[in-house]
This record gives sequence, structure tokens and C-alpha cells, in this order.
Amino acid sequence: MNLDVLIIGSGPGGYVAAIRASQLGLKVGVIEKAEVGGVCLNWGCIPTKALLKSAQVFEYIKHASDYGINVNEYSHDFTAIVKRSRDVANGMSKGVQFLMKKNKIEVIQGFGKLAGNGQVEVTAEDGTKETHTAKHIVLATGARSRELPNIKIDDEKIIGYRKAMVMENLPKSMVIMGSGAIGMEFAYFYHSMGTKVTIVEFLPNILPVEDEEISKQMERIFKKKGVTIMTSSSVESVDTSGEGCKVHIKSAKGDIVIDCDVVLSAVGITTNLENLGLEENKVSIDKGKIVVDEFYRTHVEGIYAIGDITSGPALAHVASAEGIICVEKIAGLNPHPLNYGNIPGCTYTNPEIASVGLTEKAAKEKGYDIKVGKFPFSASGKASAAGTKDGMIKVIFDAKYGEWLGAHFIGAGVTELIAEVVVARNLETTGHEIIKSVHPHPTMSEAIMEAVAQAYGECIHL
Repeated sequence: MNLDVLIIGSGPGGYVAAIRASQLGLKVGVIEKAEVGGVCLNWGCIPTKALLKSAQVFEYIKHASDYGINVNEYSHDFTAIVKRSRDVANGMSKGVQFLMKKNKIEVIQGFGKLAGNGQVEVTAEDGTKETHTAKHIVLATGARSRELPNIKIDDEKIIGYRKAMVMENLPKSMVIMGSGAIGMEFAYFYHSMGTKVTIVEFLPNILPVEDEEISKQMERIFKKKGVTIMTSSSVESVDTSGEGCKVHIKSAKGDIVIDCDVVLSAVGITTNLENLGLEENKVSIDKGKIVVDEFYRTHVEGIYAIGDITSGPALAHVASAEGIICVEKIAGLNPHPLNYGNIPGCTYTNPEIASVGLTEKAAKEKGYDIKVGKFPFSASGKASAAGTKDGMIKVIFDAKYGEWLGAHFIGAGVTELIAEVVVARNLETTGHEIIKSVHPHPTMSEAIMEAVAQAYGECIHL
């Protein structure tokens, strides 16, 4: 089959790139070895949010009396919660399959490998091979759970995120290695369901990429919920020879052993680069990532790479944005390169965390003279009415020119609020323009305006 664009991988990078390329009049094919929609849609972003929603609903029921509502008997059906999550993912996957047909995109099932001269060899599940040709080949093969050399995932006692989404039974106790977004989201889910959860983080703070003040506030909130958090600690080994797990942990206070039912490895991801024919086709790799330019071209003419297999942040929305820029350049348009300094990051725990731009520490290290504004949700009328007073809005501005350097949110629903800052920063909006933009009352969003006003000494409600 001769195509204009052939994409290997149908995750949020691959399928979005395919649809945009089709919109631009290109003849497009997508090679997928598993489910259309990739890890994000089938085993990541979407099904985890379904699990987290169930946990949130269960938490609401547990605290119904806080709202003047009496619920005498309640329980959760763990199997039904997992089934709902899978049903949501399957429904979304069918939606992407529909979009593929609607946009006349050829979906080729199998494993794709570069075969030189614009060719890709596809091996089907039954072992049969066929070759497809395209002027432009886009690699979008994503990533998987990273394994520590001494702690191998067996999907029984030591599990990765995929198994964590489809456990047959609720474990009584769990140790989670790593406190990034994946580790924290599963910690929230399983703790809410009734599992005794211990988080082990190698670095001094949980959620280490976040602003330190936000991380510390989240640590206090999680500890108050009853989650055990061990920072500056590492899991040295796991003994699975008995009925459960004996987790050997090295901490600042000494070596300890924790007994638990299951260990969840959430220590990052590993790129899917194996057997793609990269070396044979002289595609450059650096530190486990494919080397690309600002339009995702590799050093080899006609071969491109987007998403987790390149050096940008490993986020679904980044992969989608990269895919669009990549195929727009292929189609002869003049897209702007992606501004990696304005990428929002979100953690969907309760409370949520959302951030964009520089942390306070990073801004100071870069030499900025800064103005910092903070507004706690305890002072928000909407948060008080909703019973969600935990958290705050924190904003950082350059004192000299007024540039909005960063924003760091923790609180209910803040992942829906961060886009205001992303758009404002993209438009080079000043703090005073935010203050003078009327925000609706009562809302959680007006806390952004109040935090900006506080940075400039104009806050009304503090």
C-alpha cells in the first residue's frame, strides 16, 4: 500500500497526527499492534480517571453527613468499579475507531518495523508479514512501565500500572514505589477503597516535579487521610517467596521491612524503541530517546518521531500537539514550534494538582526578581460551600516586566482551571490584565484572580 503518511502507533500522538494529516488531504495509514487509542486511552489517562471518579463518589458517601445527608449503609463493589473503568476505556476506543473510519484512515493491525526506502514491514499476530510504503513515516510508539533491575514486575505480587487497573481483588495493603502522578493517583484510589497504602519516594518531596510548597501541602493532606509517606527512601528489594511481600526499604532513619500484599512499581516509564529497525536505518538515539528537530524530523529523510519516544514531557497532550505540528509541517503549512515552557501538568488525586511554568525555586535559580501571590481555598466562598477548602492557588510573576512565570494549584477541580493560565501566558497577559478581567462569583476560578491580586498587593478577600 502506498501512502503519504504512515504512522506507527495509535496513541494520543499517533491517532491525532493521523486525523490532522487526513484533514489536510493526505492519504494516511496507522499501524497498531494492540488497541486503537494506545496506552493513554486503553490503559492510562482515561480508565484511571474512571477509577478515581469511583473513589471520589465513595469518599462523598463516606462524608455525606458533612452535607446534612444520612447514608446508613454503604459499601463498594470493587469488581464493578474495575468493570466500569474498562467499559469507559472500551467506549472511548470505539470512538477513536469511528474517527479513523470517518477520516478514511487505513488501520493496519500488527507490529511495524522500518524496512528502509520509505517502507515499513508489518508483522501480524499470526506471524504473516506485509510491506507498506509511504513518503513520510511517523514513529509514535509510546512507552511502558519502567522496571528496576532488582525488582522485576511479575504482575502478581509486584505489579505495574496496567495490572493496578484490573486487580481481581482489593489488596489489604500496598507499597507504592514512586510518588509521581501515577503513583499518587493509585495511592489515592486504593486508599479510598480501603487498602493500607505506603508510598516510598527516593527524593525529599513527593510529586518531585511540582513546586515544593504544593508538594508539602499534598503530603500533609495525604498523611491526614491516613496514607503512610516515606520520602528520601528507596525500596532495595522485595521478597515474594511467602504469602505476601516483604519490602526492604532503606530510609534516612535506617533500614526497615514492611509486609504487604502487593507492590506497585510507579518509578517512571521506558520508551518502546525495541525492534523498530532504528539502528539499521541509522535513526539517532540519545539516552533512550529518538533525536528530532523542532518539527520532529529525525536525521533520516522521511522519518519522524513524536510523543514519549522523544525528549519532551511524557504527557498525552504533548504527544497530540507534537503530532499536529509534525504533520502540518509535512503538509507544507508553517506551524510554530511547540513552547515546552508552557505545558500544563496535572495530577488527578483528591485534591487535584495542576501546574504550568516555573516553580518558585526554579524562577529564583534563573535570577528572576519575583512577585508571588497565594490564595487559599479556605478563603473561597465556593470552596466553603462545596466542602472542598483544602488547597491553594499560587502564582509567580517577574517583578521587572510582569511576565507570568508560573502557576501552581492544589485543590478540588484545579485541573480544569489551569488552562486559563496556559492561554494567558501564551498571549503574554500581565497580572493587571488578569485582575481587571471579571471572574464569576462564586467560583473556584476567581481564586486565580485573587492570587494574582495578592501578588500585586490588591487582594480583597485576604
